[in-house]
Amino acid sequence: MNILVTGATGYIGGQLVPRLISAGHQVTCLARKPQMLTDRKWDNIAIKQGDVLDYESLKPAMEKIDVAYYLIHSMAGGKEGFEVRDEVAARNFGTAAREAGVQRIIYLGGLGECEKFLSPHLYSRQYAGEVLRLTGVLVTEFRAPIVIGSGSMSFEMIRYLTERLPILPTPPWINTLCQPIAIENILDYLTQSLSEPRSVGEIYEIGGPEVLTYKEIMLGYAVARGLKRSFITIPFLNTPILALGADVITPLPPPYLQILIAGLRSEVLVHDPGAQEVFKLHLIPYATAVQQALKRDGSGEVESYWAGKQKGLEPGVTHKDTQGVFIEQHRTASAAEPNAIFHSFSRIGGKRGWFYANILWKLRGWLDQLVGGVGMGRGRRDPDTLQPGDVLDGWRVETVDEGRLIRLWFEMKAPGPAWLQFEAQPRPDGGSLLNVTAFFEPHGIHGLVYWFTLYPFHSMIFNGMSREIIRRAESSIQS
Repeated sequence: MNILVTGATGYIGGQLVPRLISAGHQVTCLARKPQMLTDRKWDNIAIKQGDVLDYESLKPAMEKIDVAYYLIHSMAGGKEGFEVRDEVAARNFGTAAREAGVQRIIYLGGLGECEKFLSPHLYSRQYAGEVLRLTGVLVTEFRAPIVIGSGSMSFEMIRYLTERLPILPTPPWINTLCQPIAIENILDYLTQSLSEPRSVGEIYEIGGPEVLTYKEIMLGYAVARGLKRSFITIPFLNTPILALGADVITPLPPPYLQILIAGLRSEVLVHDPGAQEVFKLHLIPYATAVQQALKRDGSGEVESYWAGKQKGLEPGVTHKDTQGVFIEQHRTASAAEPNAIFHSFSRIGGKRGWFYANILWKLRGWLDQLVGGVGMGRGRRDPDTLQPGDVLDGWRVETVDEGRLIRLWFEMKAPGPAWLQFEAQPRPDGGSLLNVTAFFEPHGIHGLVYWFTLYPFHSMIFNGMSREIIRRAESSIQS
C-alpha cells in the first residue's frame, strides 16, 4: 500500500515506519521539519513537508495515499489551547484525506470513559477521533493507556521520578487504575489493522494484560531496577505543584508535564474486549515490558548518539539528559583528516596512558581496586589496534568502526553502566571534528551523586585529552 505516516519524528511513529517498510509498503512521512528525518536509516521513503494546522500544506502529501496514520497530538504547544489545536488539526487532516480519496485513517488516541472523570487531554484525544470520522473518511481508532517503552513520555516520567526520588510524595489519586501497554503491542495493533478488514471504521480499547494502580506501576519499575522506594500520600498535592516538582526532577519538556500529570487522575481501563477478540495478540505483561524498555536496543535517542554521524555539529560542548542517560559530548576541530584522528585515539591507553591527566586516571584505578574492582592496570592487547572485546585498562572495547569510531564500556565499579566514545567526522571545509562522548546511566540517587561529583573534572580531562589526540594526529601528518 501507499501509506502516509504523521508523527514520524515522534516516539511511536519513529518505530512504526521501519515496520511498514519491512512489510513492503511504500511509506511517505509528513513532517513540519523534514530535516529531522534526513538522518534516519530508512530506505525508500518519501518525505513531505506539511503542518496539520495548515490545510493547504496537506494536499500534496495526500496524493495517491491509500491509508494514513494519524499519530498527532498538540501537547508540545503547552497546556493552553491544545484542545482547539487538536480539533483544527484533525479536521484539516480528515478533510484533506477525503478530498484526496484516502481509503482509511488509522488513529491512535487515548483510553478512558467519558461517563467518569476524563482529563482534558484524554477527552481531546477522543474528540479528535470523532472529528476525523465527521470528515467522512473511514477511521480505525485505537484508544490506548500509557505506553511502556524507552522514549515514551509517560514511561520517561515514571523512570525519572522513581529513579531519582527514594521517597516519593504522591497525591491520593496515585491509586487510580490503569492498564499499561507495551510499545510492541501498540505497534502490533497499528500494523495488523492494515490487513484486518473487520477493523475498518471501528473504535478499539486496547491495554496490557494487567490492571495496576499508578503506585504499583512505579513500584514495578523500582523492582526492575533493584531500587527500594517508599511513598508518602500528601492530600494537598495538586497538578500544578506536581508538575512544578517534576520539572525540577526530570528533563521532560515542561509543556507536557502538567497535561500528563492531569491525565493520571483518569481511570484508563479496557471495558470492551473487541480488540483482543479480533487481533488475538499475545499481550506483554507489565514487568516484561519494563525489562524490554530498559534494554538499549538501537531504537532510542541514546542510540542515535551511539551511532554517531550526527550532521551539522560545530566545535563545542553538549550536555543531554535523555531516556535515563547522561550524555556529555566534547567536539574539537582539527586540520587532520578523520583517518589520522582515528589512528590517534585508537592508540590511547596501555603504556601510552590516556594522553592527559594520567594521575587522575591512575587514582580512579587505585580506588576501584580498593573495593575489589579491575582498576586501570590491565593494559591492552596490541599497542596500535583495537578490536571488539579487547580489554583496555579499566574499559572493554565494545565497538570499532574502522577509520571513524571506537566505543568503550566501563568495567570498573560504578553506580550504573558507563561508556566512552571517540569519533572522527569529516568537515565540509576539510579536516575533522573529533567527538569525545561520555554516557552514564545512573542507578538511583547514588548514580546521580557519582555523576555530579565527577562532573567538574570532565571538562578539564576531556578537553585536555581531545587536544592531545589532535596534536598527535597532526604531528603524524607533518612527520
